[in-house]
Parts: sequence; C-alpha cells; structure tokens
Amino acid sequence: MDLQEQFEQAVSNSKTLPEKPGNDVLLQLYSLYKQATEGDAGDDGPVNPFDFVAKAKHNAWSELKGQPKADAMQQYVDLVNSLR
Repeated sequence: MDLQEQFEQAVSNSKTLPEKPGNDVLLQLYSLYKQATEGDAGDDGPVNPFDFVAKAKHNAWSELKGQPKADAMQQYVDLVNSLR
C-alpha cells in the first residue's frame, strides 16, 4: 500500500476512533491533514478576531509551513494509528 492509500485509510479510520481525542490532538490531526492535502497555510488568518477556534486551527496549520506534503501524510497516518 503506497503512502496516498495509507493516508486515505487513516482519514477513514480517524472517523471511527474508539475515543474522541483531546483538543490538542484534534488540532494536530487538522493541521497535518491540511498540510498534506493543501500545502502551506496562507498568511491571512480568520477574518473574525473573536473566532478563536478558527484562529487556533490556522495557527496550528501555519506551524507546519514548509513541511513537505508526504511528511505530513506520514505523520497523520502514524498519529491515527497510535490513536486506534
């Protein structure tokens, strides 16, 4: 199974985890997914300064700037597998 297939399987598995992960892990999953599928986050954050969830998501994704998509995919796969 190649990395893309492993990633797609991990995305599917992430929806059926035995327990809901904590917010920190959810942010990590989100940021790795976005980096793996879209690449670097844009410089503009959320428009609403009081949308703290969107700001946290954008900040987490921005921290991965420059990381190759393949690395983010592998880290996502590893993280989901560790949660199962």
